[in-house]
Amino acid sequence: MGLVRSGSGRFIRECGQAVRDTLERYLPSGDPDRYLYSLAGDYPRRGGKMMRSSICIATARVFGAPLSDALLSAAAIELLHNAFLVHDDVQDGSEMRRGAPTLHALHGIPLAINAGDAMFLLGLRPLLDNIDSIGSGLTFDILRDTERMAWESAEGQAMELGWRRDNVMELDDRDYLCMVLKKTAWLAAIYPLRVGALIGTRSRAKVKQLNRFGFFLGAAFQIQDDILNLETDLSYGKEALGDLFEGKRTLMLIHLFRNCTQTEQSRLRIVLGRPREERQTEDVEWIKARMEAYGSLDYARKVGHGLAGAALHEFAATFGGLPESRDKDFLCGLANWVFQRT
Repeated sequence: MGLVRSGSGRFIRECGQAVRDTLERYLPSGDPDRYLYSLAGDYPRRGGKMMRSSICIATARVFGAPLSDALLSAAAIELLHNAFLVHDDVQDGSEMRRGAPTLHALHGIPLAINAGDAMFLLGLRPLLDNIDSIGSGLTFDILRDTERMAWESAEGQAMELGWRRDNVMELDDRDYLCMVLKKTAWLAAIYPLRVGALIGTRSRAKVKQLNRFGFFLGAAFQIQDDILNLETDLSYGKEALGDLFEGKRTLMLIHLFRNCTQTEQSRLRIVLGRPREERQTEDVEWIKARMEAYGSLDYARKVGHGLAGAALHEFAATFGGLPESRDKDFLCGLANWVFQRT
């Protein structure tokens, strides 16, 4: 079972348009538009994959809920995701987001941080408005999962930023996957799956069963995202080799460090110990060349595909007994889609 790329892409476009129409109602205008509201609406209006909100909608419908019951939560997921992106871009010193300069590059760090804070608050509004459509008890359950996701994300971000600040190099695959579980998988897959299941079943009974599927899917997604950053073209929408300029501890970098010579390890420590603005293009190109020489990208691809296979196994265990539907096909097809996207 599974969708080809065009099928998954078409499904996401359809869900994405419905979500954009909904979240547009939550993007304010008026004073102080120049300093806040136009900034808060910038990233959501640039587009994005809409994967997270589509997962929420598909899961809710797989378990029997109509689209209308899931739309507010799906819109909230996109607003919260974009709020995190604004802060991530500041913390990483990123220059590009979705094919345009980052918010702090356009408006400065103080205004960007404030806009990110406002976007997070905006993300809570549709969740609170759920009370009128799905009831207060279910709304509270979703808010509780939202708080859990935010904490997991903060912990994962702290791990990644701390490794970079302290120039930690002695990491293994388990360290990386633990960080990715928190930083990526919870927001990218686990949380949307859990929220969708809560809406569809009106119960927490099946929610925990989705964690493993969400982790494997989210981890495969992040590994592929890391690879794309090294093999990017203009359609990728982010800064080429940005992860290396930022010193992110990707699976490829961890693999390289444990396989290269002591001399190369010493040079890696020196390069990655410098502030981002002092890293030169020749430094990051050297790191990428070493990754290619030691098979680090191929290794990461192998791990990513293994995780996707594990996701399909968990999908069968959790969703296998449910009636066939387009939503079910979409969720199953995500394990392949993460490698086919650009």
